[in-house]
Parts: sequence; structure tokens; C-alpha cells
Amino acid sequence: MQRDGATISLWQHNIPDYVSQTHSLPEITYDVLIVGGGITGISTGLLLQKAGKKCLIAEAATIGFGTTGGTTAHLNNFMDSPYSEIAKNFGEDNAQLVCTAANNAIGLIKKNIADYNINCDFSEQKGYLFSQGEKQDKELDEIYEASLKAGCHVIYSGSIPLPVTFRKAVLFENQAQFHSTKYLYGIAKAFEDAGGTLLQGCRITNVKDGESLEVTSDRGTIRAKALIYATHVPPGVNILHFRCAPYRSYAMAIKLANDNYPANLAYDMYDPYHYYRTQEVDGEKYLIAGGEDHKTGHVENTNMCFTKLESYLRGYFNIESIPFKWSSQYYQPVDGLPYIGHLPGNPSNVYVATGYGGNGITYSHVAARVLTDILVKGSSEYEKLFSPARVKPMAGFEDFIKESADVVAKLIGGLFPSPKMEELADMAHGEAKVVKYQGQSIALFKDEGGKVHAVNPACTHIDCQVSWNNAERSWDCPCHGSRFNGDGKMLTAPARKDLEKIELK
Repeated sequence: MQRDGATISLWQHNIPDYVSQTHSLPEITYDVLIVGGGITGISTGLLLQKAGKKCLIAEAATIGFGTTGGTTAHLNNFMDSPYSEIAKNFGEDNAQLVCTAANNAIGLIKKNIADYNINCDFSEQKGYLFSQGEKQDKELDEIYEASLKAGCHVIYSGSIPLPVTFRKAVLFENQAQFHSTKYLYGIAKAFEDAGGTLLQGCRITNVKDGESLEVTSDRGTIRAKALIYATHVPPGVNILHFRCAPYRSYAMAIKLANDNYPANLAYDMYDPYHYYRTQEVDGEKYLIAGGEDHKTGHVENTNMCFTKLESYLRGYFNIESIPFKWSSQYYQPVDGLPYIGHLPGNPSNVYVATGYGGNGITYSHVAARVLTDILVKGSSEYEKLFSPARVKPMAGFEDFIKESADVVAKLIGGLFPSPKMEELADMAHGEAKVVKYQGQSIALFKDEGGKVHAVNPACTHIDCQVSWNNAERSWDCPCHGSRFNGDGKMLTAPARKDLEKIELK
């Protein structure tokens, strides 16, 4: 199964690309066009299609290509931004709304699994949050009190399911886990069986405003009455890119020598924190553990993040082997809650769901319910709480967008002497770097066959310089998280264009 990086996650192993029922673009006007075939796009499309809306899901690559294929698939009703923080920023009533929304999201997942007979290794779990220092003790007490007030079923616990020393712990009931891509394929089939259109290999390149939107794609023109960006972060340039910071997190699926796999879910309280759970896939048990998060494009040697994570885990577990390791991207909102609803600066019929933090699987189904209620009923009880309109554009922002959106970066000439580039590209196969030549920055990647690929390192989003991610073998933008492969082909938004290729002769 394809994904937006060089590593393979546990959820892609022995899973082929999804084969959709539609291979060409029908010439009709859709009620809703959903851009993005991850868990948000598919779950939203299924709800809307069942509610009587004619929906098209357009996925630029294959479904699950992005973060859905790289999650660790924790289903939580307590969030990375704890209820103590949510209550402080939004009030205790809204903290209760978040808890209710999260519980309903997990309930929707359970309902889909039952209704469509999806075999995705779903199981209900307990979640343990534990402290390992005096400062963390105080923070944990605050989280406990705020979580109780928000409506979580939480108690103090004298034990945790890990061989890790701790001081205090709380136990959250009603958490869960599953196999993310098996679930995704199940709801995708249900969406198509309900009459929905799922078109893979369909990249959206432009949207023309109007009562009926005219959308340009590389598969033809699409007409729709409404559009939802379910692309993890919306493409182009808008205010949300300046209110959501891109991060990468690192995960491993581990075989233990003593077969002593921990039960339930567990999280420490470091920043970044470590997270743990066990999953059985095809009869094999794995300890899934993750952490070492950092801002995208801000770490020079990303392979070292895997090394640090492995070293930390070997201090507590008897590791036999690590069959799978991968990293994935998420977007952290500035105030702790996602942005779900009308996309600021766009027509009233354009919507977005982004800024999930590390709780993307849960918030995907929160978004599905919120957006479906808005489009079918005209409003949602959660609409105001998650509204992207709570972020106000600063003065001059529209002019900034006009100047910055979809940069077409051009080097003078765009043609460089091959012998000089090969001299600059004094790298091992599979390595990359940004070099200077006659005052110009050039991004060079030497593939496994020894061929040198050269691109302009200016991101086509708003002109930031990309950095090499040696773990996933991609050029990552440190500003807003756009990512490109070694040859400059775009992997993930918000950019909408490939990096400029440089011809070597």
C-alpha cells in the first residue's frame, strides 16, 4: 500500500492499494465534493451519502496515502490538549462538549464496524496516563480534576500496564484501538455501495467560486454545490496555515522476546510524550510505541529520532526485533482544538477539517458528524466550538495571499552543468543535501542507482526552503509542512505544485 514516505507502517503490511469502483469522472453536478481520501474524507462522505447527498471523494493518490496510513490508531476521549487546557481556553461547558463529541465519535466508529461488518481488529481498552516527577504529579492532578468535570470516566490507579517506574497514574475508561487501514477500506466500500463516487489519482488544482463551484482537477472539471477539504491541512494559502504547526511523530511495531505484551493504552507526560499499545495483526502480536515528536523540517537527521526512540524503549522492554518503523505528520492548533467548518476567506460553501493534533482518528469522526449536520441540517451543536472563524485574519492578509499563493519558483536558466553538480553531490546513494552554486541554492538527491536529481529547494507554497528528511526520503517544508519526494513530486499539501526540476547537462 502506497503512502507519503519511504518507510512502511504496520497498517500497510500485506495490504494492497484500494481498488475503487469508479475509474473515470462522471459529468454530473455533485452535492458535495470531498477533497482527500483519508479517514476524515471517507467517514464524512459515508455519512453525507447516507443522508441523501450525492458525493464525490477525490483522492490525489490512493486512499490512506497520508496520515491515516501512518497513525498509531489510538481512539481516545481525552486529548493531547488536556481538559485542563481546554477548560482554561474555552470554558468548562465547552470542555464537556469536547468530551461528548469524542465519545460520540468512538460510538460512530463502533456503529460503522457493526453496520458494515468491518473486520478491523477493533477492541475497547483502558487508557493510562502516568507521571514521573513532582511537576508532572501536579499537572496530572489538574488533568484528573478537569477530565472528571468534562464527563470522562476517570479514576486514580495504583498500577500501569508497563514495566516503567511511575509516581501517579490515572485510568480513563472507554478508550479503544483498531487497524486503521482495514477500517478505512471497510467504510470506503460502504460509501461506494451507498452510491458514492470515489475517484483515486485525482488531484484538485483550482476552485472557481460560485453558487455551483467549478473545480479543476487533473482528471477533468468537477461541478459541486459544496466542497470539503479533508486533506489534513487545506491546500493553497489561508489563515489556518498560520494557526496550525506541522509536526512529525515516530512509531515502531516491535516483537518482544519474552512475549510479555502490555495490555491497554498508556502515555507518559514528557514533552514530547511516549505512547504505547499492543496490536495483533494476522496472528502476530506487536508492541506499538511512539514519540520523539518535532516540528516538520526542524531536525537535520530524522533517522536519529528512530535511534533515540529505540534506545529509550530498550531500557524497559526485551526487544527481539523491530519489523516496522515509520513516521507521520500531524498539525497542532494554536489554541488546542481543531478547526472544523467554513474555511475563512473562501465562499460560504467551502469547508475544512484540520488541526487535529495527535488525536486525528477521533477528531476525524467528530468532523464527519459536524460537517454532515451543517450540510444536511444547516447547523451543528459543535459548530461554534470548532469553527475556523474563531481565527481572524490579520490586516493585509488577503494581499499576502495574492502575492504568496502557489509560488512558481524559477531559477535563472534552470540549467546547470552536470559535471559540477556531480562534484557537489559527493554523497552516498540515498542521500541528499542543499548546496550553493553561483549564488543559487539547489537541492540534490542521489538515488540508489547513483543518479543525481536536482530541484529548486523553494517550496511552491510560500517560498520557504525545504529540508531533507532522511528517514522518509522526502523534502519537507519547515514552514507549513508541504512535502515532496526526492525528484520534487508533491506528496502532501498545502503546496499544490511540484518543486521546480533543474535540468543537468
